[in-house]
Amino acid sequence: MYEDQLDSHTVHCPYCSTAFDLLVDISQGSQETWEDCPFCCAPIQLKIEISPVTGDLEDLRVGRDDDVL
Repeated sequence: MYEDQLDSHTVHCPYCSTAFDLLVDISQGSQETWEDCPFCCAPIQLKIEISPVTGDLEDLRVGRDDDVL
């Protein structure tokens, strides 16, 4: 993983609403993954959409662990 392939985005925890910076590794392509909130430790579901043409981040959605994204 290279630092130039990490994008920082401010997101809000869907449980405690606290804003925090999330590093997204765009080199991994589109994916669904989970991260724990650094404040309340709740599992946050992430849906990351990467453009297959440009390799840029197109969409980043966050939700509760049981949400359907």
